Amino acid sequence: MRITVLLPGVLRPAAGNQSTLELEVQEQATLGAVLDELAGRYPLLDRRLRDERSSLRRYVNFYVDGEECRRLDGPATVLRPDTEIQILPSVAGG
Repeated sequence: MRITVLLPGVLRPAAGNQSTLELEVQEQATLGAVLDELAGRYPLLDRRLRDERSSLRRYVNFYVDGEECRRLDGPATVLRPDTEIQILPSVAGG
């Protein structure tokens, strides 16, 4: 099944300057499986998304079809065909 991953400008250099990544994954794939696939293709991107234990970084938000994944099942969130994942790092400053 096809999954779309949307990246903001700050993460694009770690993914070959692409704003949209199209992935083919197996049925019943999870968010974690998609992140594993991205890690294999874009190791620099993975370092920005997950820590050394492969846990989601605290200040990066992952939206699965518009719903923040931590309100769902986190990395265990099961994806449907044509799911859209939007990744947004938190922005702070003053």
